[in-house]
Amino acid sequence: MPEINPVLVVVDVQNGFVTEHSRHVVPIVARLAQDWLDNGRDVVFTRYLNYDGSPFERVMGWSKLKDSPEIDIVDELQDLSRKATAVIDKTIYTLFNDEGSALAESLQWTDMFVCGIDTEVCVLKTAVDAFEHGIRSWLLTDASASHSGRLAHDAGVQVAEKMLGRLQTISTVDVEGCLSST
Repeated sequence: MPEINPVLVVVDVQNGFVTEHSRHVVPIVARLAQDWLDNGRDVVFTRYLNYDGSPFERVMGWSKLKDSPEIDIVDELQDLSRKATAVIDKTIYTLFNDEGSALAESLQWTDMFVCGIDTEVCVLKTAVDAFEHGIRSWLLTDASASHSGRLAHDAGVQVAEKMLGRLQTISTVDVEGCLSST
């Protein structure tokens, strides 16, 4: 069996994205990240940082997540993020900015387990970009949510099933099985 080198990517679990629709994933993500760290596996957190004149502001009229406390990783994950392999700040949807791409290349991850907020946007884009970078990509459905609600989350999962493959959208209880069978 070929050697695997997995990473858990926790996408944008920041104060500005946590709403009544997405709050329920925070303890799931916390348990998952703690388990990965306890097992000596790589964990990466991302933070989306908006800025004046960004495409999000100019095109979409969206000007949130520019300052603390909105940009901060939620309190429940702060200690875990300090123990992580990296925290990647990004101004785009995906982990795969210059810093994230260089990290993925240098650490030669074979499998990327992606979770966080928003399923249909940054989580999906990161998972698809990993796939296109030759990394086996897994979207963790129960550790992901949309701050816009369940319909948006479900739409993201449906698109992920098409773009990554139905077997690549899993729940957290299936992670160990995927690690042992890849």
